[in-house]
Amino acid sequence: MIEIQRNFYLKGLNTFGLDVFASHYVCIRKQEDLSELLESDAFGEFKHQILGLGSNVLFINDYFEGLVIHICIPGISVVENGPERVIVEVGAGENWSDFVDKMVENGLGGIENLALIPGTVGAAPLQNIGAYGVEFKDNFVSLKAFDLQTGKTVSFGPEECEFGYRNSIFKTSHPNRFIILSVRLKLSRKHQLKTDYGDIKKHLSEEGNTHPGISDISRIIKKIRQSKLPDPSKIGNAGSFFKNPILHPLVFEGLRREFPDIVSYPDENGFFKVSAAWLIEQAGWKGKRIGNVGMHEKQALVLVNHGGATGGELHQFAMNVQYSVKQKFGILLEPEVNILS
Repeated sequence: MIEIQRNFYLKGLNTFGLDVFASHYVCIRKQEDLSELLESDAFGEFKHQILGLGSNVLFINDYFEGLVIHICIPGISVVENGPERVIVEVGAGENWSDFVDKMVENGLGGIENLALIPGTVGAAPLQNIGAYGVEFKDNFVSLKAFDLQTGKTVSFGPEECEFGYRNSIFKTSHPNRFIILSVRLKLSRKHQLKTDYGDIKKHLSEEGNTHPGISDISRIIKKIRQSKLPDPSKIGNAGSFFKNPILHPLVFEGLRREFPDIVSYPDENGFFKVSAAWLIEQAGWKGKRIGNVGMHEKQALVLVNHGGATGGELHQFAMNVQYSVKQKFGILLEPEVNILS
């Protein structure tokens, strides 16, 4: 039987470390809990917000007047075990970083570049998480989700998810409608490593490692992330706050003429992905602090709570950064973090 708690303290469920309360809270440990939840008075009476580990959310207010549905569904199982490919089904409540570690330890490749990304497995398709040349969708097979409108369980394949850059149907047209129950991923026993990103190549070269394995790539990426990104347990943050903007070639060429040093990468569609961190740094915000809020001194893309900040203060600081970049470059940065009120 589910337990709906009142005035639940959410500080442990948001990596900004904000002192936030939810008027109602429930932890979902199995699919049957959701059917029971639909029949509850709390679900019908209040707005709801689905939450994993809270590693990509910003609560603007210190009291969330609604129902937080915390997804805690566990489980890892092998669905297909072939000589070259393995399909694994993972519960939405599993810790993503721990899951990647387990797969690497078992010699299963494909997601090693996504090591140490915080959050749950269920949040990975929501954001289409990505790092160092790999995105979640690259290994995605399907997922099961519970439709809060119909009370039915439905399946989604790659096309139905409409994956984009840090985006999916679960963020765009159907936010908070579907609760992801489990995800299926295809992993490989014969590894095709992606080492094109400069930092990976640099570390491999420094080690003299000419024949790396997936464990080497995972280890190096963890080392890089730990050197650049602050630990949320030590200083409140949600990783990269803004998305890297994607520009039409004509717009990009105009910017490059004005700013020859602009940092960018061509994407597969002929557009250009511009470094949001570079834009923010050039606008003078890297390491800048106002009160208890600032952009991190080592990574201009990371908004941090130095301690005691409110969600409103963090949001206002981020909007000031957004306005400053727009004024200087004519580019409107889009938050990657989900902003909740």
